[in-house]
Amino acid sequence: MKKIYSPNKNTWSTLLERPTQTVEDIETTVLNIFNEVRSEGDVAIDRYTQKFDNATLKTILVSSDEIEEAKNLVSQDLKNAVAIAKSNIEAFHAAQKTKKITVETTNGVSCWQEKRPIQKVGLYIPGGTAPLFSTILMLAIPANLAGCKEIVLCTPPNSEGKINPAILYAADLCGVTKICKVGGIQAVAGMTFGTESIPQVYKIFGPGNQFVTVAKQLATKYGVAIDMPAGPSELLVVADDTANPTFVASDLLSQAEHGKDSQVILVSTSKEMIDKVEKEVDIQLSVLPRKEIAEAAISNSKLIYIDNDIDALALINEYGPEHFIVCVENENYYVDNIENAGSVFIGNYTPESAGDYASGTNHTLPTNGYAKQYSGVNLDSFMKSMTFQKISEEGIQAIGNAIELMAEAEGLQAHKNAVTLRLKSLK
Repeated sequence: MKKIYSPNKNTWSTLLERPTQTVEDIETTVLNIFNEVRSEGDVAIDRYTQKFDNATLKTILVSSDEIEEAKNLVSQDLKNAVAIAKSNIEAFHAAQKTKKITVETTNGVSCWQEKRPIQKVGLYIPGGTAPLFSTILMLAIPANLAGCKEIVLCTPPNSEGKINPAILYAADLCGVTKICKVGGIQAVAGMTFGTESIPQVYKIFGPGNQFVTVAKQLATKYGVAIDMPAGPSELLVVADDTANPTFVASDLLSQAEHGKDSQVILVSTSKEMIDKVEKEVDIQLSVLPRKEIAEAAISNSKLIYIDNDIDALALINEYGPEHFIVCVENENYYVDNIENAGSVFIGNYTPESAGDYASGTNHTLPTNGYAKQYSGVNLDSFMKSMTFQKISEEGIQAIGNAIELMAEAEGLQAHKNAVTLRLKSLK
């Protein structure tokens, strides 16, 4: 990891750059696959599944027999662990439900807001070396709580055309209505346009690599909403001498092992802590099964010494981390004043892994600095707020003249007439 001491504020933007390709670098590839899926449907999906996943499939859809087989392959211990996570995630997201809001803004003018579910949602679940079945809980549970009628899941198969049993078990447990063996750009394209096998959806959720991120962004050009531009995982830890360097190193590595394009950062007001964490990272890294992946991510990562808490927090807000761990004596200062972060983890015994799996918060979060303007996935992500109003005779008389004057000032005579005719009818 690169060590940086007391960086000048003028260098922060360069210092905090993510190790990601620009959209222009990969947009052409994404657009070509989109166009082929749009025109060829399942034929294009199958072609790219063979190319990228080395799998030849008889059918894109997962059968009920495959789901039953998967249930038997998942250990009871893992099922119990999933049950704990599911219970906590359900509890936290169910608490986010809000009631109908009704206000009489003027006598006779009643306005209210209600939330309705998005009928058709698509969930993208990465597979490969780390099949993220936990993400199914994070997405399908709130989708069901919201009342989404159709929940489509896409995830890449292995070379034998199979899906990890834990993914199928979690999907069935959490009420996914259709599971498709398709990953990457082609999965996002399939859910965007619909194919013979993959239903078209209204909104796409889920993390992925840079290609999936760009594909999701391109989907918005075709009338499909997305949760957020969620790309490679990232973590920033702020720690002083009250932190445990062993714990800090383990947290940094927990995100580094996600992918070679992940990034982790330690910000500290203690040079001694930086040195201790650096040594501990080397020790723990040496025995990790995913050492090669974590090493590549660590090479993109930084240990940054900042002289004081004020400047440290300013740098952290400038970065806008996806995950933010606070392990300092003055934790309230950081917790109360953090403005840009996807999810915050506080204290020596709150690892980021807890949020990834079982504490109850959602782990689908904005990356690449998008925490400055996006929220992580929550119950409202699967719903739309609709407003209603009903105006009585008394109400239209109370606000009618104001509407007429404003419409006329904007030169919209038909708008004015719609009120004038009603007011005349009441005289």
